[in-house]
Amino acid sequence: MAQKPSIPKGTRDFNPEQVAKRNYIFNTIRSAFQTFGFQPIETPSFENSNTLMGKYGEEGDRLIFKILNSGDYLKKADEKAYSGKNSNALTSSISEKALRYDLTVPFARYVVQHQNEIEFPFKRYQIQPVWRADRPQKGRFREFYQCDADVVGSDSLWQEVEFIQLYDTVFSSLQLEGVTIKINNRKILSGIAEVIGASDKLIDFTVALDKLDKIGEDKVKAEMLDKGIPQSGIDKLQPLFALSGSFEAQIEALKTILESSIEGKKGIEELSFINEAISTLGLTTANLKLDVTLARGLNYYTGAIFEVAAPEGVSMGSIGGGGRYDDLTGVFGMKGGSGVGISFGLDRIYLVLEELQLFPDTIAKSIDVLFINFGDKEALFSLKAIKQLRAQGIRAELYPDAAKMKKQMTHANKRHIPYVVLVGEEEINTQTYTLKQMNTGTQEKVSLEALIKTIES
Repeated sequence: MAQKPSIPKGTRDFNPEQVAKRNYIFNTIRSAFQTFGFQPIETPSFENSNTLMGKYGEEGDRLIFKILNSGDYLKKADEKAYSGKNSNALTSSISEKALRYDLTVPFARYVVQHQNEIEFPFKRYQIQPVWRADRPQKGRFREFYQCDADVVGSDSLWQEVEFIQLYDTVFSSLQLEGVTIKINNRKILSGIAEVIGASDKLIDFTVALDKLDKIGEDKVKAEMLDKGIPQSGIDKLQPLFALSGSFEAQIEALKTILESSIEGKKGIEELSFINEAISTLGLTTANLKLDVTLARGLNYYTGAIFEVAAPEGVSMGSIGGGGRYDDLTGVFGMKGGSGVGISFGLDRIYLVLEELQLFPDTIAKSIDVLFINFGDKEALFSLKAIKQLRAQGIRAELYPDAAKMKKQMTHANKRHIPYVVLVGEEEINTQTYTLKQMNTGTQEKVSLEALIKTIES
């Protein structure tokens, strides 16, 4: 007996309706990217391992899919690591490539590799799949698309302002109201770590803090303690956990908490600039909120950090995120490559739009009109008309077989085709077409010109 086919956990097949809905989101995001002046690039689905490893922190590195070397990969394996079952040491000798974890690090590699061809500041967008060896759950997959936009070659805070506007533009176009754009600054987190005496454990501190909304305050404190952050320092964090109120009120409170940290005060200045600009420019549907516990546990962020939350009442994690990375290109030998970027989580946005029933009804429509097939003579006459319909941009199709009419009509209903055309001996002789509107059942004989006009309208 043949084995039942399956797909790996965390991956999905998409039917025509789902692809149409995904393309609706892709096209909306792509249109906004282009309106804001971003240019498209693409990079390979896999990179050299040394391009990716060490850029995402310890947790991120564990989620990178490694690709075994071609051929007899064990032939060049580290024998000591193999016999000692040391998987970390063994991996480097049997795997030189890995599937990309995100689009940002490959973009940094692209910028450094093509720096002599690029006009800076360089604004790029990229819409491609990424892979993570994560535990699959609702809204979290092992293969998924990211829709990224980045600017590299400028440290101007006006870029952060424009990215907030870009988020607002996309979600407005998708009719998704009540989205919250959370913002923080890595310099503020560094300042807090300095104030509590944990500057040498900044990564451990931010990774734990980033889990606050997932595991709660007590478990975050326990993780910090386990990582070697002193209890006295953790106690100093209490005002941070209790911070609330308006953007401006939280900024004032931070000025007191970080009064002894130069780095922290710099972060406050940057956030204040962004908030004042957005307050003046205004947002259409999104809300900007300061969240000082937002850390996004990626090592390369150095300034502003963004995370986008779905509207209240929708059970979903973040649907977008990003931030400033002043020294990301430095790891590839290019200094001064300051950049900032954001990403849209296509799959989660899809689930939110589905839950809120925000997809337009017309998206799932595959074709506009189906011509019923009564035989070769009628089919040829129909195809002449179909050729002209398609030239007008109308999606038209001939049923391929001269099957029973009931079967062909059932096919049209199942595919939600709004119009059906019937062509018999009489229609051929009079050069007309019987047009049937499927939702009402009404039908009439029309000329080709009238047929085109009716379907277009």
